[in-house]
Amino acid sequence: MARRRHLIAYDIRDPTRLRRVAKTMEEYGERLQYSVFVCDLSRTELIHCRAAVEEQMHLTEDSVIIVDIGSLNGQQFTFVGQPLKLPSNGVRIL
Repeated sequence: MARRRHLIAYDIRDPTRLRRVAKTMEEYGERLQYSVFVCDLSRTELIHCRAAVEEQMHLTEDSVIIVDIGSLNGQQFTFVGQPLKLPSNGVRIL
């Protein structure tokens, strides 16, 4: 199944939920900034990631944005200032 690169950012209002969501996101991707992750996921993995995050968040107070930024072959990031190391293209084994 083809993997696609996703940028996932969140705004979680409660510190306990915030820690849980961050821990969940660390299982699916690499942290770029405090509440921003880049995740190389198959469609199935994306569904599981979203479900896991939804279980941790409060849907009327918190928000998560998932942006599909395309295939793993192209570079979709432009950094201003200190560049961050992006995950390499390839399978991630947890």
